[in-house]
Amino acid sequence: MPHPDLLPAVLAGPLLRRLEPGRLVLWLVGSRPLALTLKLSWIQDQNPQTLEVVLDATRCQVVPVGRAAFIHLIDVPLQSPLPHDVSISYDLLIAQANGKPSGIAEWAPHLLYGNAQTADFVLHSRIRQLMHGSCRKPHHYADEGLLCVDRVLAEARTPEHSPALLMMSGDQVYADDVAGPMLRAIHGLIARLGLFDEYLDGAVVDDSTRLYDHPASYYHRADLLPALESNETLRERFFGGVKKPIFTSSTADNHLVTFAEVMAMYLLVWSPTPWTLICPTPPRLDDEERARYAREQLQVDRFRDGLNGVARVFAHVSCLMIFDDHDVTDDWNLSAQWEATAYGNPFSKRIIGNALLAYMLCQGWGNNPDAFAALLNKTLALTTAAQTRDNHLDASAQDELLSELLKFQQWHYVLPTSPALVVLDTRTRRWRSEFTLKQPSGLLDWEALSELQHELLDHPSAIIVSPTPIFGVKLIEAIQKVFSWCGYPLLVDAENWMAHRGAAQVILNIFRHSRTPGNYVILSGDVHYSFVYEVLIRHRDAGPKIWQITSSGIKNEFPRSLLEWFDRLNRWLYSPRSPLNWLTRRRRMQVMPHTPEHAEAGERLWNSAGVGQVFFNEQGQPEAIYQHNADGSPSTRMVEPQ
Repeated sequence: MPHPDLLPAVLAGPLLRRLEPGRLVLWLVGSRPLALTLKLSWIQDQNPQTLEVVLDATRCQVVPVGRAAFIHLIDVPLQSPLPHDVSISYDLLIAQANGKPSGIAEWAPHLLYGNAQTADFVLHSRIRQLMHGSCRKPHHYADEGLLCVDRVLAEARTPEHSPALLMMSGDQVYADDVAGPMLRAIHGLIARLGLFDEYLDGAVVDDSTRLYDHPASYYHRADLLPALESNETLRERFFGGVKKPIFTSSTADNHLVTFAEVMAMYLLVWSPTPWTLICPTPPRLDDEERARYAREQLQVDRFRDGLNGVARVFAHVSCLMIFDDHDVTDDWNLSAQWEATAYGNPFSKRIIGNALLAYMLCQGWGNNPDAFAALLNKTLALTTAAQTRDNHLDASAQDELLSELLKFQQWHYVLPTSPALVVLDTRTRRWRSEFTLKQPSGLLDWEALSELQHELLDHPSAIIVSPTPIFGVKLIEAIQKVFSWCGYPLLVDAENWMAHRGAAQVILNIFRHSRTPGNYVILSGDVHYSFVYEVLIRHRDAGPKIWQITSSGIKNEFPRSLLEWFDRLNRWLYSPRSPLNWLTRRRRMQVMPHTPEHAEAGERLWNSAGVGQVFFNEQGQPEAIYQHNADGSPSTRMVEPQ
């Protein structure tokens, strides 16, 4: 492995995370611990202002994840708050041996717009507009949706034209659905950066290096599945022999296993720089696999070529995130039986824990740093010790940390914005079924729902981020319910708010509470198509008004012909006058769909990769809703019902 000084100083970032007038949170990965200075400049009352902050150990925690990979968690409290609604330029200066620091224009010019020498951001006094999306699968044939955000930022002429934030509401990475060429790049980057190895308990192989070299490592990771004491594989436990590889995902031939694999994935999907350090070649494959690898390579190359613009977006707008299942594994915590099976085996528990640890370091921490202090200290102890243990993580210490991480219950967070932004964790605080372990769990348990109601009290308006739509397509939910009744909820990803009686009743009661907001906007993703519903409580003129706004996927789409049939049948079976509406849990609510502007007559669901954009009025109500299409076609306005 080359000496770190021969590698680029910055491998990924900076990513702007939670930004407030009195506090700036950024994320960056270097090939070595970096001596950084944050330089800010802006115009206030027509007077130039500057501020330089040395990012010492009190403002920047450095977490090693390999011999030449160091996550820099930058958290800068400010004595004097920065101004709202003005453009604030910033630079990250890296100290050099010659005494002359280098800035972004030197070490990452691709992050800058036009002839700018520094990056910039805006701290908005209220949320007047935001952008949002979910489901970004690198090898999907769809174009890159985040480049829509890049175009919006490039065209923003004044601070008020820029979005207040980019909300990424799930599946920022696909740990369970990885193309062969992407996995090959991951292994190349692990070797190049010396990402930490680990020992594997309960697996076919003893450690990570043997896993990477195993004949089943590419396209056959199902053969490496853990087994239960009865010698019944996880696949058989869930599906009675139906072939669905590792855990329950149907596309998990290359499911990521180790902490190093997930960390390498984050670097490769968020930054173009790591791709310049590797030259992956295909592994040994049979003819069919070789053809598949070649097809996937075309999509991975297209994905890689768009990363300059993606990284530029992350460097210019506050990026907030929350996980969904593919950030860890498909159907994560879908049912009590799933949990008992997956966490009852040390190998499957390690796989889930590794993905969650990488999520904490790359996504979770930046949303709400204060919640992660204790876990971060234990992580730092684990990874620092690996530097003296022949580059291996200590297995017992790793398992102890992951067990604590799996019990952690502060992934959700609230931003004190106007409107208030409430981001839900719908994955780890599940309301397990009271009837049978196979039935889908509620997306939030009673305690979490009580906390949500408390957070919403007395706010005039609120934006709720729920990775899965609270108000979904009734026909699709009905199909999922039928499969759940038959004992096969995993076959159709039967995860919706209405699938669990208790969770559905409580969330709908929260909306009816007299002291909760009069205006709700619910931002969701997950489903791989986009739609907008306006929801009213029947026989109640005083409100509240609810908008369900779903944007998905950033780089993913629903099978086109199938969605057209679902859309058509849903309109027929669940029209406003249909008696079937009274069989749903939302019978006390009137759901009015918005129409996509460029859609065919009657179409309600929009199936095109991209990102959503919502504009808000002073009352926190959406006054314009758009879906920007990744394929370059005109943006689609979601027209209000007449």
